Amino acid sequence: MPHIPDPHEDDLDGLTMPRPVFYAEQALLGALLLEPRRLADLAGIEPDAFSTAAHRALFTAIRNLPAPDAAEHARTTAWLDQVLATAQEDVRGLSASYLHTLIQGCPRPQHASAYARMVAAEHARRTLRAEAQRLAQTARDFSHPHPALAALAAADTLTDAVDHLAATFPSGPASLPRTPPPNPPPAHDAEEAAEEERALLAAVTANPVAIDQMRWLTAQDFLHPLNAGLWQATSALARRRAAVDPITILWEAQHRGLLATGTDPERLLQTLGAPAAGDPHYWGERILHRSLLTTAQHVAHQIEDLTNDPTTTPQQLLLSSRRALAGLNAIRARWHQATSPAPAPPRPARTSPVRPRAGPPRTTAPSPSRISR
Repeated sequence: MPHIPDPHEDDLDGLTMPRPVFYAEQALLGALLLEPRRLADLAGIEPDAFSTAAHRALFTAIRNLPAPDAAEHARTTAWLDQVLATAQEDVRGLSASYLHTLIQGCPRPQHASAYARMVAAEHARRTLRAEAQRLAQTARDFSHPHPALAALAAADTLTDAVDHLAATFPSGPASLPRTPPPNPPPAHDAEEAAEEERALLAAVTANPVAIDQMRWLTAQDFLHPLNAGLWQATSALARRRAAVDPITILWEAQHRGLLATGTDPERLLQTLGAPAAGDPHYWGERILHRSLLTTAQHVAHQIEDLTNDPTTTPQQLLLSSRRALAGLNAIRARWHQATSPAPAPPRPARTSPVRPRAGPPRTTAPSPSRISR
């Protein structure tokens, strides 16, 4: 029985059965071994598009070796021997019998372009999966000195991968995939998040003027629904130029149904009236920072789940990835607005001192004594 390299040894996540793309790779390589001239019809495919080291080595050898004469190739195996010897420099387990397996696994050499599109589609899936996993890991790494900047840089890399792949696959109508979005990941420390949200509510209650300067913070940035509702209630009072204090906020919260879930009014008053709450902007940036990292993780998990769904087409994958990244870009814009230094006030125009207009020289009237003389 011919030896076939394990298709899962490095890239197929240890599955016990080959994925369909493995057979598409075999068919593509078999077509190129049978008719090397088909290589000219494959634009844009690179060795890293193949899922195993053996297939990458064979494709590299086929691409780098000069194509044989068609008549001579039909009579001898000289070119096939060269391909095998070249590929064995990178993968020792390759054998001549596996090349015959590849040739036998190709139904139609003239369908090489179709096989190549299948290989490219699966490579796109693996590429986005790897970048999404990197984004999720970066967003969870709180040991980084600047977690938000690191997460946004990883998101930029993922966006570049999506844009590059979008230029590879033909655009066309694509419906949204059936894969449901994953649940948002839990906060790193829910109790710490709750304390920061309560500190912000107390700070803006004591200093409601700051609310108008914090339009970059929304209720969606809060982890706890009650705190999100209290932020909306306090913001509504401040923007109506109404009185803002713990009692008026409690009254507004009642009208918004925030007390219908059994919230203790006295405890709410204690939260809003806590002394020494600190700077509202500081607490607001803390909440927005947490929201940005949580959103980055959610987007990464959403894209990763799409790549794990075999029913998702490349067009659906790219469309959904762009939509998910657009949500992250929206909170990125608010983060830049919150953390960018305030623009300096315009400097007054320099004015030169007023000088008298030039005119004819003034004549001094003679004194009476001179006239009498």
